[in-house]
Amino acid sequence: MRFFVHFLTILILAYVAGMVLPWWSVALVAFLVTLLMPLSPGRSFFSAFMGVFVLWLVLAFYADVRNDHLLANRMSEMILKVRSAPLIGVISAVIGGLVAGFAASSAAFLRAVKKPA
Repeated sequence: MRFFVHFLTILILAYVAGMVLPWWSVALVAFLVTLLMPLSPGRSFFSAFMGVFVLWLVLAFYADVRNDHLLANRMSEMILKVRSAPLIGVISAVIGGLVAGFAASSAAFLRAVKKPA
């Protein structure tokens, strides 16, 4: 249950932060949420990764559909040398998920170090 609450909190706060802050605000959100709602480092990584991955994948799909796949197709041709709009969305979602996951696991490790012996 805590895993799902952690996941949902990161997803919602990352969306809100993304409205007014730069793209890397997902790292701040994942770090702060994990400090306030502690999980093990592995579970916090996976929860934050999945939260931001799902968020960015949905946002990429929504933007892609709104412009009839023009931008994503051109970007995938330029960067990947393949015309694949979904692939560029998945790659960007993986990058965002990794950023959030590493931030969350950093916070989990920081909490583990602060515990008295």
